[in-house]
Amino acid sequence: MNEKADGSAEEKRDLLDALQRRIADKTAKLGVIGLGYVGLPVACLFAQTGFKVVGVDIQAERVAKINAGISPIEGDEPGLAELLAQVISTGMLHATDTYAPLAECDVITINVETPVDEQHIPRYAALQSALRALGPVLQEGALVIIESTIAPGTMAKLVKPILEESSGKRVNAGFYLGHCPERVMPGKLLANLRGVSRVCGGETPETAQVMMALYQQVVEAELDPADCVTAELVKTAENAYRDVNIAFANEVALVCEAVGGDVWRVRELVNKSPGRNMLLPGAGVGGHCIPKDPWLLVYEAQQRGAPIRLIPAARAVNESMPLHMIELLEDALAKVGKTVAGARVLVLGYAYLENSDDTRNSPSAVLVERLRELGAAVVIHDPYVAEYQGDVYEMAQGCDAAVVMVGHGMYRELEWEALRIRLDSPVLIEGRYLLGPSAKQARGFIGQGIGITT
Repeated sequence: MNEKADGSAEEKRDLLDALQRRIADKTAKLGVIGLGYVGLPVACLFAQTGFKVVGVDIQAERVAKINAGISPIEGDEPGLAELLAQVISTGMLHATDTYAPLAECDVITINVETPVDEQHIPRYAALQSALRALGPVLQEGALVIIESTIAPGTMAKLVKPILEESSGKRVNAGFYLGHCPERVMPGKLLANLRGVSRVCGGETPETAQVMMALYQQVVEAELDPADCVTAELVKTAENAYRDVNIAFANEVALVCEAVGGDVWRVRELVNKSPGRNMLLPGAGVGGHCIPKDPWLLVYEAQQRGAPIRLIPAARAVNESMPLHMIELLEDALAKVGKTVAGARVLVLGYAYLENSDDTRNSPSAVLVERLRELGAAVVIHDPYVAEYQGDVYEMAQGCDAAVVMVGHGMYRELEWEALRIRLDSPVLIEGRYLLGPSAKQARGFIGQGIGITT
């Protein structure tokens, strides 16, 4: 880079030092682009800590709700609604659907969706749009941090060039750039933001240090400096690791079903061996992160011809589990002389995660679509998803079977006998092990659960 055109190394250091001082005394103004499951709690926590924060979201309805002090995120999200109301009432957080106010911001975090398509190719329309809208209003010396999860190499190949082009500035001179991927999950958003370690990947080591000074204001766990590609790799690898381990548990469950074992007892005893941590099998893996992050991890390596085998195989196992639930349902219905075609099936749970309203990549959606293709009538209940709320016992009336897809707390407290007597057939298929075989039989149900032969 031409230092004559972009400023001396000393001038760059002075800008970063000045930014770090403004962070330390909380005079730095923060911007947060994307006020969803990550951006909103991020904005609230920094505002609570004493920073003036402006949040940007393209959904005007969401912006209006936030400015009224009402959380658009439902489900069991401890502390978020109360914190949002507090920081809105004190004026420390304001939301808008325009980018102009970001011209006054010293630090801007970007928290937008980064999906993959049906061919597992990263699609960054939202990220590109945010970068192009931010560039023209980006103030001199501002720090831009991508918190969204992205494929290794994306900071260098996409983020940096778009932001340089749209802003007319050069990285490490006119602005600074980093990647600090989020590590949160619905139901634990604030707790994860405070209590889970973060990787602060900077375009330069000096930028990484400023990022650490920023996140120290809200993160109580360890912060680790790194370069951008390391941060990209760490986040995508950790979710791929979890996906592979869930796939192992699911495949052991299939083995247990085939040979007459009980995967839950097997898991219990496996985990008594030092260093073993077999995860929970279940009806599928959903959410915004785990179904896509493994593909983000391997994308560039696959483009370069690396022989990637394990991670795609794990994805295939986990994607198959909702369809396996239908196989279990078919077997159970056959015992009462019925078929899926023409059956009325109650699906318990549509969110991807217990006690959450988040339906992104829900395994239940796969199950429901396939049931309807097979000719079943489907009744969906979920206490957290608005369109599927209602009296679960009334919804069970006249159904031929119930399928548990999500372990919501409400379902763990169900009066199962009351549910059974409303069903036309006592068929219950468990994807989350709420009852177990003996309890299920005691309540008069028939039907299998994941990893158990009955």
